[in-house]
Amino acid sequence: MIRGMIRRDIRFIDDIRENIRSEIFKRLPPEAQVTKIEFEGPEVVVYVRNVSFIVENEESIRSLAKAIKKRVVVRVDESERARESEAKKIILSKAKGLIESDSDIIFDEVVGEVVIKTPNPQAFIENNRKLFKEIFVETGWRPRIVRKPPLKSLILESELNYVIRQSAERLEFLRAVGERIHREVIFKDNYVRITALGGFMEVGRSAILVETAESKILLDFGLNPGTNLLKSFAPRLDAIGVKPEDIDAVVVTHAHLDHVGLLPYLFKYGYKGPVYMTQATRDLMILLEKDLIELTKREGRSLPFESRHVQEALIHTITLRYGEVTDIAPDVRLTLYNAGHILGSAIAHLHIGNGLHNIVYTGDFKYDKTKLLDKANNKFPRVDTLIIEGTYGSSEQPDREKSAEELKNIIKRTLERQGKVLIPSLAVGRSQEVLLIIADAMRAGELPEVPVYIEGMINEVTAIHTAYPELLSKELRDRIYNSENPFLHPAFEVVSGGVARSEIVESKDPCIILATSGMLNGGPAVEYFRLMAENPNNTLIFVNYQVEGTLGRKVRDGAKEVHILVGDKIDVIKVAMEVHAIEGFSGHSDRKQILKYLAELETKPKRIILNHGEPAALESLKTTILKKTKELGLNPNIELYAPRVLDSLALVI
Repeated sequence: MIRGMIRRDIRFIDDIRENIRSEIFKRLPPEAQVTKIEFEGPEVVVYVRNVSFIVENEESIRSLAKAIKKRVVVRVDESERARESEAKKIILSKAKGLIESDSDIIFDEVVGEVVIKTPNPQAFIENNRKLFKEIFVETGWRPRIVRKPPLKSLILESELNYVIRQSAERLEFLRAVGERIHREVIFKDNYVRITALGGFMEVGRSAILVETAESKILLDFGLNPGTNLLKSFAPRLDAIGVKPEDIDAVVVTHAHLDHVGLLPYLFKYGYKGPVYMTQATRDLMILLEKDLIELTKREGRSLPFESRHVQEALIHTITLRYGEVTDIAPDVRLTLYNAGHILGSAIAHLHIGNGLHNIVYTGDFKYDKTKLLDKANNKFPRVDTLIIEGTYGSSEQPDREKSAEELKNIIKRTLERQGKVLIPSLAVGRSQEVLLIIADAMRAGELPEVPVYIEGMINEVTAIHTAYPELLSKELRDRIYNSENPFLHPAFEVVSGGVARSEIVESKDPCIILATSGMLNGGPAVEYFRLMAENPNNTLIFVNYQVEGTLGRKVRDGAKEVHILVGDKIDVIKVAMEVHAIEGFSGHSDRKQILKYLAELETKPKRIILNHGEPAALESLKTTILKKTKELGLNPNIELYAPRVLDSLALVI
């Protein structure tokens, strides 16, 4: 109640913003012709008439941002912008050969930006951003360069168009957030407390509440895919008396539904604040949320939110780059770092107060290089409390290279006997890594170039990967930049709709089929399995974990007969095809990698909190860490916790 009353004291809140405005006017000379200063989310936006001065004196903006300790963006006053038709002609002339169609130039008149979609964004920032600056100065529209992926992505196109259509609403939201962030800290005697809302002593519904005297921040807000009971399906925000409207910010580490699946639920029940994540996470999140809604409808089930709440979450999302320090509350700064788990996944670093406390939350992370991603970041300016996942805290995973060899050998044997290979796979991460292995093997002559049919969300997710090569592993990134994109291998063929499935299976020619879902609990993979299972020449290869109770788990465990619902009747399927499970492609760190991460952290934590793991895995990991504190370079008296859901822990009192 007191917090709400103080927030409504506009005069008090305005003091710090007026100080920032005064500092900007003092540091920027009259030649800049500043017309107004707005606080839009974490950014301070300076509108000017003389954009040439700003472009030619970029150092003045950098020194200003350093002085006020805020992110500063410069836009041109509306009166100085060229008409859209004129600006489009200038852009097409300046960027000749870099833009495929004039429809790839989209104006956002509310914020004065022009979105330019191009296959070669690097060209706009070469030579000290020469082309970017020329367009900015000559049109008055601030360029926002967006990579146009070589694979068409419907979700990226619809998402961009929707955000621009809702630009006025988004600007209003950002300015409301700006008022809440850019204010003086009120409570000087601070505290820091975390509460486990989900994902502790369990896997699923990950959510952590971080509280200070000033702020309430959620780290993730996922669902538990293994249950329909609300008590264990959703994070326990209800049990601690905190309402969605009480939350100041949400930070999402990655797009898997056990970390972000119930974010729309918050908006349905009153949350109006910002959500921070990487841009790739935002794109994958929207895709996976919409797919979840469609899947539950097909199965006759319901969710506690609707599509419009997903769209609302999109409008309230503020994307951050790795390493970008951002104010998310008056007393909290956030920095995201690469987590190596899936595309766009992040480790969240919270700097609370003026050096009061630092929290590092790994989310799901991989401390090992893969074909797809570089390993997780291990360098932070300061770590007081480390919250780290322990999914595989009691076990070690098979060698990744050996797993890739095993995959290729099984495929080769099947193709040699004129069989077909079915690989049910998770759409995000696992499928892309399998595609890389197959593409490279075909190029090296290790596998024959047979058709590779791709169905489900896999192609859309792969398209999103090709939109962000800068987030991929260095080797893969270099190949894509040098026009050797393995995702564009000529053997890859996207199947749209289910009409062609029977034709593919009944054909005499060998092939590889990659389809969702990875556990045979829905999606096109189930139909392919039904059509292929009785032929002993065919092979089924599982490349991800099979949850207890799923069809995939039954088949993996050796069932020779299974039942599949087809329409309104149940088919009895005899399983004669070969079945293999290859478990070396996980995006999680195993015990060995977790211990290596702790050993190689450049700044050692004072406290470690284990989460995201079954009780046996976390207890085993806890015991191992305590035995190896000296070897890991940790304080022998380090605080080490494995809390349960609804446990709270005071970090600063």
